[in-house]
Amino acid sequence: MNIGLIEPHYLPCLEYFCALLPFDKLVLEKQEHYIKQGYRNRCYINTAQGPVMLVVPLTAKHNKVPFRDIRIDHTGKWQNNHWRSIQSAYAKAPFFEHYAPDLRDILCRNFDFIFDLNREVLSFCLNNLGLRKDLSETENYQKEVSLPICDLRSLITSKKPYSSRAFYQPKRYYQVFGNTFASNLSLIDLLFCEGPNSLSILKASRREI
Repeated sequence: MNIGLIEPHYLPCLEYFCALLPFDKLVLEKQEHYIKQGYRNRCYINTAQGPVMLVVPLTAKHNKVPFRDIRIDHTGKWQNNHWRSIQSAYAKAPFFEHYAPDLRDILCRNFDFIFDLNREVLSFCLNNLGLRKDLSETENYQKEVSLPICDLRSLITSKKPYSSRAFYQPKRYYQVFGNTFASNLSLIDLLFCEGPNSLSILKASRREI
């Protein structure tokens, strides 16, 4: 069995899922120290003004804290803001009404920890792609792992462009706004716009290594 070890992102990008395609089992890293300013608490959606970043606010206490213990800051109205942004961006997308209720239900739940929210949105994405993956979580941190586990931790990062990695090549698909194709957005952009065709487009977007 092919096993991929990776941290869960918030509404992950297409590159993330291209990286996960070959694996039968996914082990989600929850014991590592939290890394700031990455995809663990942010994503990009497409709007009339172009790609916009959505960020899940976190409590201030997350220096040298395991990912599993990072708390979401619910003092603001981030859930309402995210949903309004998603609705504004995709209400006219062909498959918005099909996927929106389940996604809205997840985002409106008051998860205490970002890891738990990310796992739930990952399951949502995998299920709606029709991808069967056996999900589990790490029980302790291991700096190095051996085969058959493939270590993908922290490879997909916002600090370097996707073109610097060997997972994703943009495959154009229908998008709601404009003639300029926006690549590597959150998977929800693909789901809302292409629905059942999403998996075939994702497979065509995977680089052959």
